[in-house]
Amino acid sequence: MFGTHDLLFFIFSGWLLNLIPGADSLYIIGRGASQGLRAGSIAAFGIGTGIFMHIMAAALGLSAILATSAAAFTILKLLGVAYLMYMGISMLLGSKATNETQMIEIEKNVSLRKVYTQGILTNILNPKIALFFLAFVPQFINADAPNKALAFIFLGSIFTINGMIWCNFLAWASAKSSNLLKKNKILTRYLQKSAGLLFIYFGLKMAFED
Repeated sequence: MFGTHDLLFFIFSGWLLNLIPGADSLYIIGRGASQGLRAGSIAAFGIGTGIFMHIMAAALGLSAILATSAAAFTILKLLGVAYLMYMGISMLLGSKATNETQMIEIEKNVSLRKVYTQGILTNILNPKIALFFLAFVPQFINADAPNKALAFIFLGSIFTINGMIWCNFLAWASAKSSNLLKKNKILTRYLQKSAGLLFIYFGLKMAFED
């Protein structure tokens, strides 16, 4: 369809890739646990929007520019590193609530619009995702496909839909476990600090990778 091949294998590969944890999954889990299923799902759709923006950019050639222009790649990479570091440091230096209820109230002050925007930025500022789509998706497009951009968008949409199913499951699972976190002040603060460290780790990892 649309000049593609091995569609079932593409779907299977996409599911496996979505299961690999990363900054996106961490953000969704954090929002779901702190603000509930609705915020977790909105965070997931923010991530999905970022993914689709990468897909459209790749289909239109931006990813090719990133792959061949060291300057363009470096600029987007540094923006991504800065954002991940900002998120991590904010979590580490966040207000020390006197109890778990106060912590949840502070987290709930984040608007759903901001949750969505942060989800987009968490994903879109990672140039490796753009390069991933540039390397992965074309393998399933026929060399003689009449419209390679349309085939790219078709496969990318399938990847995004599969990813949204998994991301919303993460949001649901983290929201269901939030009551346990609310009852355990030490565990809640530990997870908040751990999440901050993981964001910093992802930022440093991106900074030092070629």
